[in-house]
Amino acid sequence: MTGANGTGGPGGSSGPIRVVVVDDQPLIRAGFAMVLAAQDDIEVVGEAENGADALALLAHTRADVVIMDIRMPVMDGVEATRRLGERPGSPRVLVLTTFDTDEDAFAALQAGASGFLLKNTPPEEVVAAIRVVSAGESVVSPRVTRQLLDRFAGKLAPTDRTDERLEQLTLREREVLGLVAEGLSNGEIAAALFIAEATVKTHFGKVLTKLDLRDRVQAVIFAYDSGLVRPRS
Repeated sequence: MTGANGTGGPGGSSGPIRVVVVDDQPLIRAGFAMVLAAQDDIEVVGEAENGADALALLAHTRADVVIMDIRMPVMDGVEATRRLGERPGSPRVLVLTTFDTDEDAFAALQAGASGFLLKNTPPEEVVAAIRVVSAGESVVSPRVTRQLLDRFAGKLAPTDRTDERLEQLTLREREVLGLVAEGLSNGEIAAALFIAEATVKTHFGKVLTKLDLRDRVQAVIFAYDSGLVRPRS
């Protein structure tokens, strides 16, 4: 589990946020390393030039967050993110993309990334994103995730099945998950269901726990993939 305050690594551990930078362009890696090294609460613990090298590095290097380029030779960022997510206690992944409507950006979210950044994102926003992800949150809003779902639904060929894991949820928890998937905030969900915002947070926390999901973005992905919500035409 990840820390709650962003001042340390996942699990609430003390010390700086440990980051690995993965990009096939040496200048980009060096740029990230320079920016991050200037932060008191962030430490760059490794660099890799493709997904395969990143997996090898992370097999023996503990990291909290991975900055992962999407398009790289040997193994791209989507596949590396997917394989990394299969490992227990894996770090969170922020993928880098050129366009915010990139099909690969959504594929990376579906593979388990906690968000994505545009390659021209200002340095201070990159630093803030690392802290947010390390604290257990996502960098992409659920509304943007839903837009990606709707845009690429046909290409990604969702099935008509209903995920049996939905049976673990109460009716109210399903309602909350469905509204999260529509991009509503906790306050908006509370108003729609005539319940307190604190109650919404409690229900959604149970959803994440029961479904073993990391954050709101992953909840949106699950709601779509499980058949709970459908892409808009």
